[in-house]
Amino acid sequence: MNSLPIGIFDSGVGGLTVMREVRRLLPAEHLVYLGDTARVPYGNKSHATVSRYAVEDAQFLAGKGVKMIVVACNTASAFAASALREAFPAMPILEMIGPGARAAVAATRNRRIGVIATVGTIGSGAYERRIREVFAASGSGGEVEILTQACPLFVPLVEEGELNSEIARLVALKYLTGLREAGIDTLVLGCTHYPLLREVIADLMGPEVTLVDSAESAALETAVLLRDRSMLNDSAQALVGAESFHVTDAAPRFNQIARTFLGHDTEQLELVELGSAG
Repeated sequence: MNSLPIGIFDSGVGGLTVMREVRRLLPAEHLVYLGDTARVPYGNKSHATVSRYAVEDAQFLAGKGVKMIVVACNTASAFAASALREAFPAMPILEMIGPGARAAVAATRNRRIGVIATVGTIGSGAYERRIREVFAASGSGGEVEILTQACPLFVPLVEEGELNSEIARLVALKYLTGLREAGIDTLVLGCTHYPLLREVIADLMGPEVTLVDSAESAALETAVLLRDRSMLNDSAQALVGAESFHVTDAAPRFNQIARTFLGHDTEQLELVELGSAG
């Protein structure tokens, strides 16, 4: 079982940020990636629809024989974590909200944390609840202030490859000015697409604001989970694990963005159809 792949899914290209960090930490692991590009974005869909999509995504990965699933989508993590664990009770499943919340609480100095995410993730209140839970458990005392901002245009910008353009900067200025003026010292990038806009976001927020990339935290927790369960692929430590990529639409555009971000072509890229038409 140790040599089975890790499954990673997202609504589009954003989960590649998680895949890159998992590959960096766990070079021997085999990775299977699914981007549901036919139905991106998830952030403006209903709770029930996102849950259905997420279960279909996970069913596809389970069919590939994965040993664990990383839900590399914050909206799916906020809306579908319970449904996924109910549908796959024997499968280790890691979502994004917990790792991001823990990293934010560890990073903040003035206890004023900003969260940017999709409309769905912000509306769910998942980050606010989890950050408060983690902060309370830390025993620091006092209160933590959480300011949130939905950024619905960020995902389409990333999916279109507008990663460092003037358009991206203007949109970011509209979304981030209020958070910057509020004096936050920590900003959670609460969507796996957003690290692809990291340069734009960092320039606007300034060096005094720590950007929390939940992809990094999730990759670390993936490594810890596999180690603690003795599921690491230790059969070929000197080798780099295999990778396969699957998308539900727009394969050429996905490959172009993936090449820019990962630094190599997604040679094993397959166009697939999931169980639901829409």
